[in-house]
Amino acid sequence: MQDQENQPSQNPEVEQAEAPSTPAEATPAMSDLEAQLSATEAKLAEMHDAFMRAKAEGENIRRRAQEDVAKAHKFAVESFAEAMVPVKDSLEMALKVEAPTLESLREGVEMTLKQLNAAFERNRLIEVMPAPGEKLDPNKHQAVAMVPAEQEANTVVAVLQKGYMIADRLLRPAIVTAAQPK
Repeated sequence: MQDQENQPSQNPEVEQAEAPSTPAEATPAMSDLEAQLSATEAKLAEMHDAFMRAKAEGENIRRRAQEDVAKAHKFAVESFAEAMVPVKDSLEMALKVEAPTLESLREGVEMTLKQLNAAFERNRLIEVMPAPGEKLDPNKHQAVAMVPAEQEANTVVAVLQKGYMIADRLLRPAIVTAAQPK
């Protein structure tokens, strides 16, 4: 039996299957795979870096936007306040006058009203003052009474108090009386 173990196998197919492949045959296939793997790893690292940069940029943009919104809320009235300071100054100067006459008081109040109107205009604060006979608009007018009138029903008869809008938003509706249906 020992002789059989030392003798080469009679079946040549078994010898080929058992023989390891030579390193020269395996090298081209392995080196191609290793090259592809390293190229893929490099591409992955590049993509990961680009992703992290994009993510950080997105977070920075979001943070800056939140800061801008906070500043806008904090300083929203700054423009209006700047316009109102001269009005306050004028009123304080009027109170310092020792012996005001009716004429000087009237003139001072008119000038202060002009300053106030200019401040309203600069800050897009618009009066809502419907004319008598104008159709009642529930988006801008608040009717507090229906009165008999010689005009169409649901139209403005009299304005009791002006309304105001800031740009397109209603700040306060005009208080009106409306014509009663006949």
